[in-house]
Amino acid sequence: MANFFHASSKISALSSIEVSNRGTNTVIGAHSVIDDFVKIKHVGGSGHIEIGEHVYLNSGCVLYSGNGILIGSNVLIGPNCNLVPANHEFSNTSIPIRLQGFQASRGGITIEDDVWIGANVTVLDGATIRKGCVIAAGSVVTGDTEPYAVYAGTPAKKIKSRK
Repeated sequence: MANFFHASSKISALSSIEVSNRGTNTVIGAHSVIDDFVKIKHVGGSGHIEIGEHVYLNSGCVLYSGNGILIGSNVLIGPNCNLVPANHEFSNTSIPIRLQGFQASRGGITIEDDVWIGANVTVLDGATIRKGCVIAAGSVVTGDTEPYAVYAGTPAKKIKSRK
């Protein structure tokens, strides 16, 4: 229900970080940068958004709190990425989708330390991006990755190891 930004973080005046009315928090660690036109919105669940130290969120990124987002330290997130840890319910065809609420959590999103996420990547509820991963531009991450691997595609698949 509050925003906690380390004094050394740099948050663009052109970004939009909402204060939650859902009882969730946004935490931004030391030396992290939130670039122009980043949107952080608390919707779709009761998860917090926690951003570690030395994280760079490029222009145009959108983060929804949903079931929670945990971003480690030394993470680079390219422009126009979407982190969406929530899913709309749609199973009842007699009720408009917008009135059905949200599906149960698949675990939120976890991005471990030393990760590079390329431009236009979408990360969905239940995804875990392990330490040292690289996610190629335009990919969609839906599940668990291996540490120190490179992933690409829709859905993202391992294409090689960094070791």
